[in-house]
Amino acid sequence: MTDLTPTPNRPGLHVSKPSPNAPATGSAVCHCGASAAATGDSQVKALVEGYTANHGAAHHDGGRR
Repeated sequence: MTDLTPTPNRPGLHVSKPSPNAPATGSAVCHCGASAAATGDSQVKALVEGYTANHGAAHHDGGRR
């Protein structure tokens, strides 16, 4: 299986939850250089919301935020 962890050369967002009882893990790297990681369902949810609102595709919205 391919490693899906984001890197500066392959920015993006990766979330994993291997089983219903395991905590979620997540990592994000934006092409602007920002990066973050989280462990735990609520922390990963916050990571995804922050990345979606402020990074990734948000940078390609004509400069609007």
